[in-house]
Amino acid sequence: MKREENKMGVMPVRRLLITMSLPMMISMLVQALYNIVDSIFVAKLAEEALTAVTLAFPMQSLIISVASGTGVGVNALLSRSLGERNFKKANDAANSGICLAVFSWLLFIVIGLLLVKPFICLQTSSEIVREYGITYTTLVCCASLGIFFQITFERLLQPPGRTFLSMITQVAGAVTNIILDPLLIFGIGPFPKMGIAGAAIATIFGQLLGSAMAAYFNVRYNKDIQLSLRDMFHPNLQVIKRIYAVGVPSIMMMSIGSIMTFSMNKLLDAFSTTATAVFGVYFKVQSFFFMPVFGLNNGVIPILAYNLGAGRKDRVKDTLKFAVKLAFCIMLLGAICFEVIPGTLLSMFSASDEMKAIGIPALRIIAIHFPIAAVSIILSSVFQAFSRSVNSLIISVCRQLVVLLPAAFIL
Repeated sequence: MKREENKMGVMPVRRLLITMSLPMMISMLVQALYNIVDSIFVAKLAEEALTAVTLAFPMQSLIISVASGTGVGVNALLSRSLGERNFKKANDAANSGICLAVFSWLLFIVIGLLLVKPFICLQTSSEIVREYGITYTTLVCCASLGIFFQITFERLLQPPGRTFLSMITQVAGAVTNIILDPLLIFGIGPFPKMGIAGAAIATIFGQLLGSAMAAYFNVRYNKDIQLSLRDMFHPNLQVIKRIYAVGVPSIMMMSIGSIMTFSMNKLLDAFSTTATAVFGVYFKVQSFFFMPVFGLNNGVIPILAYNLGAGRKDRVKDTLKFAVKLAFCIMLLGAICFEVIPGTLLSMFSASDEMKAIGIPALRIIAIHFPIAAVSIILSSVFQAFSRSVNSLIISVCRQLVVLLPAAFIL
């Protein structure tokens, strides 16, 4: 049977980029919103609870780094295989990616049971913050199958251009989380009052729903690849090597953010738990602007990889130019918000006067770099799409470890 030409090789570039990226940008906006709402509800428990969620963030970030970095490797190989019309290799990439998601989850069960307590205790000396943090982080680690499956199955939907379905799964998971948060945290109606554990469980249920929907959409609508249980549990080792050739540098690059936030938490705890809470609020609020740019980046990668495989360098250049302009405009809007209404942003998290005194100047200073960061994020998609993620890794190490942490310590 003759297959139709994939739209990534024929649709006008600007229209294609909007079609590919807009659903992911919307879904990541919703993801950012539920992270913000999650912290708003947790902050109503106590400032210490908000601080505990901030301390858990490096571990959550590490989970997402492993899932997303592996997904980048799967996405790049799958996109390039489809561009080359090598459908067997595309199937092998998809099935091996699902297998790797299961093994990654098993790894984080071990981490959750053995390493969470020292991980939290290293970041704070407050007993109540430690108690909150250990409870939340252990649940998030041991029940991380949902996030691994959700990200993996969404990555399989992106190369064939089915980003609208990917958006539906993320929105459904985020909305579930937002609805369950107050019910489980405060014990509304028939639900038990679970405190910070309720916030973690709400997140877990949202991820499980999103993963189930993403799996269904792949089986039902993604005809470019064929999923097979037999192939999932008998993965192609050569394909796994190719996935991790791109994926491992991507994982390491994303994980550097976990190292940076862990180290910043330790530095800030020397001042007060309030300073750490401010840092956590910044990460939540900035994600409302960064996440759409990451969604745009995720839309760019399969377009670049497909057209590289198809030998269309003109489409590669046009995609990149348009994406940089869009990202710059989004982050410029974010910078304006941080400069004009920092107090309002902090007030959403039940900020005390001390928290505002620390946070308002901090938000205004850090927002200056937003437009520059936008350009950096989009340009990094070139390395990921062209299987040269080690270049992104070098840049990330220099930015976050060689420059940022020493500067933070000195200043």
